[in-house]
Amino acid sequence: MGGGIWTSENMAEVARVGITHVIDMQIEFDDTPLAEPHGIRVLWNPTDDDFQPKAPDLFQTGVDFALDALESEYAKVFIHCAAGVHRAPMMALALLGSQGWDMEDAMQTISSRRPVVDFAEVYVDSVEKYLQEQMKTGD
Repeated sequence: MGGGIWTSENMAEVARVGITHVIDMQIEFDDTPLAEPHGIRVLWNPTDDDFQPKAPDLFQTGVDFALDALESEYAKVFIHCAAGVHRAPMMALALLGSQGWDMEDAMQTISSRRPVVDFAEVYVDSVEKYLQEQMKTGD
């Protein structure tokens, strides 16, 4: 999880470390053209960092993409936004929560790996609502 990739040189480094899939949460830039030469699959899930509630389908799209990718033992998923402070951690929290993680444990784990993370209350609430809806539907 981290901040924006932005350049072909940075995408080459992403490929060198073995990333196979990218969830791009930034509204500012679509990584797809940078990733194509490296065979990296990108989900551009453009999200405004506007401190407004986020819809469950935003999370479901990212979770489905990540879980599909992780069916391969060789997959590595990188979740990012522009700065890696709000939107990427929000998506990572939804993914871990969908896998049964306790929210507090997931937040601590994410924060321990990326100390600049800021879990905005409105985004945590949005993830919690998504996970509650997911439990109701059995996804």
